Amino acid sequence: MPSLSPTMTEGNIARWVKKEGDKVSPGEVLCEVETDKATVEMECMEEGYLAKIVCGDGTKEIKVGEIIAITVEEEGDIEKFKDYKASSSAAAPAESKPQSEPVEPKEEKKEVSKAPEPTATKTEESSQSGDRLFSSPVARKLAEDNNVPLSSLKGTGPDGRILKADIEDYLSKGSKKEAAAAPGLGYVDLPNTQIRKVTANRLLQSKQTIPHYYLTVDSRVDKLIKLRSELNPMQDASGGKKISINDLVIKAAALALRKVPACNSSWMNDFIRQYHNVNINVAVQTEHGLFVPVVRDADKKGLATIADEVKQLASRAKDNSLKPEDYEGGTFTVSNLGGPFGIKQFCAIVNPPQSAILAIGSAEKRVIPGAAEGQYEIGSFMSATLSCDHRVIDGAMGAEWLKAFKGYLEDPTTMLL
Repeated sequence: MPSLSPTMTEGNIARWVKKEGDKVSPGEVLCEVETDKATVEMECMEEGYLAKIVCGDGTKEIKVGEIIAITVEEEGDIEKFKDYKASSSAAAPAESKPQSEPVEPKEEKKEVSKAPEPTATKTEESSQSGDRLFSSPVARKLAEDNNVPLSSLKGTGPDGRILKADIEDYLSKGSKKEAAAAPGLGYVDLPNTQIRKVTANRLLQSKQTIPHYYLTVDSRVDKLIKLRSELNPMQDASGGKKISINDLVIKAAALALRKVPACNSSWMNDFIRQYHNVNINVAVQTEHGLFVPVVRDADKKGLATIADEVKQLASRAKDNSLKPEDYEGGTFTVSNLGGPFGIKQFCAIVNPPQSAILAIGSAEKRVIPGAAEGQYEIGSFMSATLSCDHRVIDGAMGAEWLKAFKGYLEDPTTMLL
């Protein structure tokens, strides 16, 4: 299992594109791997043949460096690995060999000859007879995750092999019994996706290790709304994407970072790294989990370009087809729960190694004093909360950034200069 992103420690096999025995060439897709960020195509590095698929479709939580398949240079070598079974002790030596080189250490030759008698874990051994149970890797992993004793199941696969469907059937029956035993407490256990697990770990790490503080400002956005209404007819006429309030927020945040570059930084323990590029991650919620694709050099791009990129990235995020270059390298994040959900104000969690994240609330109309005594007018105001890493961004520095950001929102024509 290769490392397909900087933060990847394990991955899942979504599906194999090639089959055992297929000839493979450099650049051809071998399989699709679910990383901590997205589903990524794993390409072949050398000419050869796919001799053995060790981890089949659906195998989950494979550590980086573990054997998932074996390729060989000569077609005649395929037969040597017909009954090959990888073990934890064999994973490290195999990883050090080139992909096209047949794995022929003495230990592994012994393994090949003994492959019909598969290695079993404690959950695979029958406590009554001592016989070994056969199960698919997916079924075995599902059983371990849900503490299901394989010895209590009767497999429906060939030669009594326990399949994923057998585990799922067992769990469904078990949940019905649980619901019956506790009236009014029905529930269902939903397995966590890889992106959900990684997001949970990173957010927990952020809240535990980063000293957060929060600054909130309300900006009058009547001019911003008017500018958007003037620009969108021109976008429609040219066939471009409509500009959203969030696109304008991204542009304003990028320009504020250029004006206050100290907020475009990361804590590196012995030093603070200040970035020259202003790359804005945009939080996108999907059924697969939370993704943060990046708009690179947002301070240098026009609103039409930003609008087009954001919509394309959001679409790929919802399709679970983002590539590493679509989300890596961000220096600041914007999260908007106002427009889509009507949330008035909230505090977001800093996305490490960044030092700040901007939380945008909804715009609301308020009655405010007019120019003359006793006069009133209605204005639209939007809340923005900046979450900061106090190790990098002091309070006054964060306030200076928010002042610049508010200035662009309240006088948006300055963003066009």
